[in-house]
Amino acid sequence: MTTPDYRLSQLETLEAESIHVIREVAAELERPVLLFSGGKDSIVMLELARKAFAPARIPFPVMHVDTGLNFPDVLEFRDKRVAELGVQLIVASVPDAMARGLVKEEPNGSRNRIQTPVLLDAVEEHGFTALFGGARRDEDKARAKERVFSFRDEFGQWDPKNQRPELWDLYNGRIHLGESIRVFPLSNWTELDIWQYIAREQVAIPPLYLAQEREVVERQGMLYAVNEFIRPKDGERPFRATVRYRTVGDANLTAAVRSEATTVEEVIAEIAVTRMTERGATRGDDKVSDAAMEDRKKEGYF
Repeated sequence: MTTPDYRLSQLETLEAESIHVIREVAAELERPVLLFSGGKDSIVMLELARKAFAPARIPFPVMHVDTGLNFPDVLEFRDKRVAELGVQLIVASVPDAMARGLVKEEPNGSRNRIQTPVLLDAVEEHGFTALFGGARRDEDKARAKERVFSFRDEFGQWDPKNQRPELWDLYNGRIHLGESIRVFPLSNWTELDIWQYIAREQVAIPPLYLAQEREVVERQGMLYAVNEFIRPKDGERPFRATVRYRTVGDANLTAAVRSEATTVEEVIAEIAVTRMTERGATRGDDKVSDAAMEDRKKEGYF
């Protein structure tokens, strides 16, 4: 007789860990919400949430902090996926917040920093006590410090010195009124894990993640596709290049990378040999300083 092999693969182990975290939050905390932007990490996180409660519906809403500068393809994908799963979508709109006077756009055109007050305002309005985020520790040094259950004070702020131990996968979700927990089920995943999971589960993704010829301009050593938010500046000459996106943030700050990967399998082959994270390679907003991400997290950002 052949002895059954009950060992789990790496992806199966990561999946089981993430589903455990999602179920733990649903059991411990009163009103969770899942941040869903239509990017690859939030797509995988939403798929894990679906699996965690199947065949029932996901028992909490999803929320997107919409800066008004998103890629149209990503917003279209977001709405389609939410409709397929039958979950409630809450949109926290940065343009609406600007119109109300809650926030003011920075001179450089970036809306990343002003996302934070909009997020915190939505949390207070809806009374959310736990917020699922798709951050991974391999993305950024500040995110590498993060616990799976990240405690936030009554102002939504993060203190890296005031976090709780997570021994033996035990998570402390106890909070006082006004406090909240940010939860990162994908903490231990890598970019390669995300793509391998997308391939294994045949998860749908926006077309921006796959290579095609696009009109681009080179700016600060990065390639930005010409679109309604990126127009050539004086001295910049647009040209055609075959590129894809490794991450999809705001269209005015997210660069593409040269690539011939037109399938998920080809993307996996590319990621397997790269030595730079997707944020470091393509996110113009992280070029401000080495501590840009940590500074925003301390203010309440993810």
